[in-house]
Amino acid sequence: MRRAVIAFTAFLGGLIFLLAGPAHAGPADCEQGLRGTLKLQGQPVNGAKIAVTTESGQPVKEVTTNAQGAWEAEVDDPGKYKVTLDAASLPQNAEIRGGNNVRTPTVYEGNCSAVLFALQPKGAAGQQQQQDTDAADSSFWTRAAQLTFEGFNLGLIIALAALGLSLIYGTTGLTNFAHGELVTLGAVLAYGFNVGFGIHLIPAAVISVIVAGALGYGQDRFFWGQLRRRGTGVIAMMIISIGVALFMRYVLLIFFGGENEAYAQYTAQPGIEVGPISAAPKNFVAMGIELAVLVVVGFALLRTRTGKAARAVADNPALAASSGINVDRVIRIIWTLGGAIAALAGIMLGLSQNLKYTMGQEILLLIFAGVTLGGLGTAFGALVGSLVVGLFIQVSTLWVPPELKSVGALAVLIIVLLVRPQGILGRRERIG
Repeated sequence: MRRAVIAFTAFLGGLIFLLAGPAHAGPADCEQGLRGTLKLQGQPVNGAKIAVTTESGQPVKEVTTNAQGAWEAEVDDPGKYKVTLDAASLPQNAEIRGGNNVRTPTVYEGNCSAVLFALQPKGAAGQQQQQDTDAADSSFWTRAAQLTFEGFNLGLIIALAALGLSLIYGTTGLTNFAHGELVTLGAVLAYGFNVGFGIHLIPAAVISVIVAGALGYGQDRFFWGQLRRRGTGVIAMMIISIGVALFMRYVLLIFFGGENEAYAQYTAQPGIEVGPISAAPKNFVAMGIELAVLVVVGFALLRTRTGKAARAVADNPALAASSGINVDRVIRIIWTLGGAIAALAGIMLGLSQNLKYTMGQEILLLIFAGVTLGGLGTAFGALVGSLVVGLFIQVSTLWVPPELKSVGALAVLIIVLLVRPQGILGRRERIG
């Protein structure tokens, strides 16, 4: 009970901190598109013309900077675009640093991408070559820092989902292919309480985590536990989990629908800049909550009686039972915890992108990659492996197209497992 109070207090404290942030986007924020600000030596540039076209050159929109030097252009479809700054519309004493007035950013679904044009006073042509080099280096490292931050953000979300999957595998041996639907379930429950019942997102999230934990307990109490008592093998249970995943996915489709949705609060907050990193306040707070939950669960596994019992069951269920440990009770606690943490991961994923009934399925492969890379059945291995996967997915877009960004993470998975088959923090198992 004490560990549950500690975990709930940490989670609730983080959510209260989230409430302190701005909940609604200002009118100048776009939900999906491009935006930027033009300044010359700290002063906004008004009236500069910017044209947005598709990658093939089809016109999309033409905009003009306002009195604050800001501009934005919403687009209907995600993808790669070409943004051209009309140099003739700049003040007479201004020029584009490097001379390149074209940018080719990528717009991701439900996000607004920033486009940077660096301006400088005319007459600095004598140092143009050095400035070009400096600008290219600065742009590369700025983008690398931004992608590293986004990689940690994605990695922590994957780690939350992978933690529950790893704990369930460690105590039962079940590779649960329905775990992605547990992630989706948490996001959909929060959406239902938030939008359907008009409850603010923070209490809606708390209620959803509790309900998902109860559903996790019910799954093991009335379904998986019954299969274990009947002597069903882990391979058969794995195949059953695929059927459960399909069943849950299409039940969610019936009740939630096939359209993308968003929460009523915290959908498009204005970004804040911390050094070279630009992100919405909700991203910083969400990462803090995710880290707090991971630390609390890790501490509980190491220090509490139930955590030690769970590790004993994972090592040897028969020996744990002979030592007086109630194995079924421990497994149900793990299922409750796994369902609650998966729901929290779904809520955090829903904050960073739009909600859809396949959102859990889309990251399931990454969850398995994080668990396998870190070491099957180890909680801290799931954290380390998931962070590595998240980082490689995002940072790899510095060199590969965004469509291939998952390839880098899976390549690292293969290379690491060739060198260390048990994973980064896994233990060697004797075969034969």
